[in-house]
Amino acid sequence: MAQSFKPKEIIVVDDGSSDATSEVAKMYDEVSLLRQKNMGVSSARNNGSMMAESQWLCFLDSDDTWEREKLAKQVAFHKRNRDILISYTDERWIRDGYHVKLPKKFAKSHENLYERSLSHCIIAPSSVMIEKKLFDSVGGFDESLEVCEDYDLWLRLMKEHTIGLVNEPLINKYGGHKDQLSFKYWGMDRFRIRSLEALHVRYKDDEKLLHVMIEKYKLLLKGAQKHERFDDAFHYEQRLGELNFLTKIF
Repeated sequence: MAQSFKPKEIIVVDDGSSDATSEVAKMYDEVSLLRQKNMGVSSARNNGSMMAESQWLCFLDSDDTWEREKLAKQVAFHKRNRDILISYTDERWIRDGYHVKLPKKFAKSHENLYERSLSHCIIAPSSVMIEKKLFDSVGGFDESLEVCEDYDLWLRLMKEHTIGLVNEPLINKYGGHKDQLSFKYWGMDRFRIRSLEALHVRYKDDEKLLHVMIEKYKLLLKGAQKHERFDDAFHYEQRLGELNFLTKIF
């Protein structure tokens, strides 16, 4: 509501909040409210997008904020680049009330975006603007992934579409609190590898993808051995053998 470019609609999805989210949302006539019972972040975004009637979608996670010009600058970008149907922006990180410098690996750049994104998620959901038809065509966020659902979606999109960049810090990401999903789940590469495996089914000749999968399985194997999760270790070791065989074919 504070944006210089006013959104055509605002949809708040209350995914089983224990605070007064729904009560506050009801105070505003311009806000549409969807309440659901702890179905997860992917479901919340997908269901909110299904309610949307606008041509373009933006997401705003509960622990992020937008700068006042965020929408205006992305709208201007897409008017200049009508063939690009998704864009993202740079971001600021705030941890425990203090601004922190982004690690170099999260730097925003057009250069080798797909290759860098295979290792970790570079694009923040709150920074994205995407055409609704495109979002719908790829099936939205994968609701089977508790975390890394954004990592998964951006990779699927990158394989077929150009993702534009508005290279300004137009969102603020707040961290350090205990209810962050990244704190809740250990071993994030367990979820990333599920996404990479699904991608590998479609793009078997992608050597960069294959090599990142091997590196992630090595890390998972090391962790499983350290914590004596022998069934997991056996699976990771077996899969590593299969993937290493494929590298010899290339």
